[in-house]
Amino acid sequence: GPGQGEMKMTRYNIGIVVSEFNFDITSMMLERARSHAEFLGANVVKVVNVPGVYDIPLAVKVLLKDNSVDGVVTLGCVIEGETEHDEIVIQNAARKITDLSLEFMKPATLGIPGPGMTRLQDEDRIENAKNAVEACVKLLKRLY
Repeated sequence: GPGQGEMKMTRYNIGIVVSEFNFDITSMMLERARSHAEFLGANVVKVVNVPGVYDIPLAVKVLLKDNSVDGVVTLGCVIEGETEHDEIVIQNAARKITDLSLEFMKPATLGIPGPGMTRLQDEDRIENAKNAVEACVKLLKRLY
């Protein structure tokens, strides 16, 4: 029949969770993530804004539970000195995001530079957003 033996190109549906804290930076990260997803042939089906990095895991869980979402990319920015808890916040969020990825058997990747980042370093690391999208799509292609 038609299309027999052709490689099926799967377009994966990804969700993005973005922290509004330091939105001048995270909004640029979101732009990068969207265009890189498009470049990789993935659909960004949902974007959820949350107040801060600490709030990311709950939104990740909601998206991972959604059958129309294949994987989730998290974007956030913690700048050193804004809070002495920046390290705790990132470690906690990263740990929870990893646990959720394993629980739902879907990739949930980390685009959160820091902690210990100055504002300038963070702006240099907006590219982290691209890396998080890349990791998500690669995992989907290789695992499923």
